[in-house]
Amino acid sequence: MTAAPVDVVVHVCTTCRPADGPDAADERPGAILLRMLEDALAARAAAGAPLPVRLAPVACLSVCKRPCTVAATAPDRWTYVWGDLDPATQVDEILDGLARYAASADGIVPWRERPRIFKTGVVARIPPLPGLAPAAAE
Repeated sequence: MTAAPVDVVVHVCTTCRPADGPDAADERPGAILLRMLEDALAARAAAGAPLPVRLAPVACLSVCKRPCTVAATAPDRWTYVWGDLDPATQVDEILDGLARYAASADGIVPWRERPRIFKTGVVARIPPLPGLAPAAAE
């Protein structure tokens, strides 16, 4: 079921990095992913195709074994956490998945409609607050 798109908050772990990754905060893959998502969202908005996505950098999502990591959440929606993201090659795929998430009725995008990285990179699915949870179907 598709609903009117809602504003989605995407938490981007800016400290994410592989064990042998850079120490400099602005060179870490999570920080790079945040910048690339900001640029891509601005470009889409300038082209007249904005996404209802607000980026929120966070210092840690505690998914250190699967960097880069993002979490998407919205009112009355399931929250998803995805890891193993590549800022160099997957920004468009991430935004496609977020657009599908925003347009879903409950935050659950049917499996066959998910971008590949949202199938292979899922770390967790967290239900909405009690009393607000839509039916869970996968």
